[in-house]
Amino acid sequence: MPKAEAIEYEVGNRTVRLTSPGKMVYPERGFTKRDVFEYYLAVSEPMLRALSNRPTTLQRFPDGIDGEMFYQKRIPTKGVPPWMNTAEITFPSGRKADELCPIEPAHILWAAQMGAIVFHPWPVRATAPDNPDELRIDLDPQPGTDFADAARVATEHAREVLDEAGLVGYPKTSGGRGVHIYVRIRPEWDFIQVRHAVIAFARALEKRDPERITTAWWKEERGERVFIDFNQAARDRTIASPYSLRANKRATASTPVTWDELSDVEPDDFDLETVPKRLKKVGDPYEPMDSKPYGLETLLEWWERDAQEMPYPPDYPKMPGEPPRVQPSKKVAANWEE
Repeated sequence: MPKAEAIEYEVGNRTVRLTSPGKMVYPERGFTKRDVFEYYLAVSEPMLRALSNRPTTLQRFPDGIDGEMFYQKRIPTKGVPPWMNTAEITFPSGRKADELCPIEPAHILWAAQMGAIVFHPWPVRATAPDNPDELRIDLDPQPGTDFADAARVATEHAREVLDEAGLVGYPKTSGGRGVHIYVRIRPEWDFIQVRHAVIAFARALEKRDPERITTAWWKEERGERVFIDFNQAARDRTIASPYSLRANKRATASTPVTWDELSDVEPDDFDLETVPKRLKKVGDPYEPMDSKPYGLETLLEWWERDAQEMPYPPDYPKMPGEPPRVQPSKKVAANWEE
């Protein structure tokens, strides 16, 4: 079969060239590289609001979702358009990198041309790379639970706890089994403080319904509950962007919804075909988010009442006050201090 010719798209005042438009990306659904590209073109306005001026890690699948995958955290110095925009990020190790930092739709479409399927923005803007302006809450259903359980935790408990903390949250599907809630915050706190705020929030949730909600870091302790993944607030931990596609057979997208919708939807409702139609019909539920940033004072007061540090991810350097990273089932006197 002859190779399909490249297609040029006018994106704003840029020309973005799409090569191999017929390459299969989602074989089960029959979606090609062109379908993915045109999806991101259709959602570029609300997606740019979510990504704008944020360092963004790209999850790339050059040969489709059944092929090799890799995360791109550094934009190469050669072979990129002169209009590309980057921002410097600092990893927990102290190493630095220049990462894609979208400020116009063409930056998103260039990434799609390069085989990016999932976009993972940092919770910071390039203007304040060490101070998150987005509080992200990740409700992660454990084996034996599902999306409906996460949605129930969000609607029955998380929304009320946010209100008690003086915050307004915006939910979205993860594109998988989970639920994400975003809160716009003032960029006045560092990553450690924001993570502490998320831990305080998670503990407040757990106290409300410990049979269904857990903050246990070790999987062996979580049971059939919804885990509040507080370490998603750690530096260099990211969540799929609003409107980002996910690398699954259904070609689902992480999609903002209203609180009223959350109890009635399923992750498979939102995919490459349906999300652009939904946007035309109902608009972007996240559009009002930037109108008012909130503070973390109340959550940090809650943290101070129970300032017990939690384990960091295993690839992190040892952090101040952190308990030993030892699974409870492997706890022995030689590696554990009471």
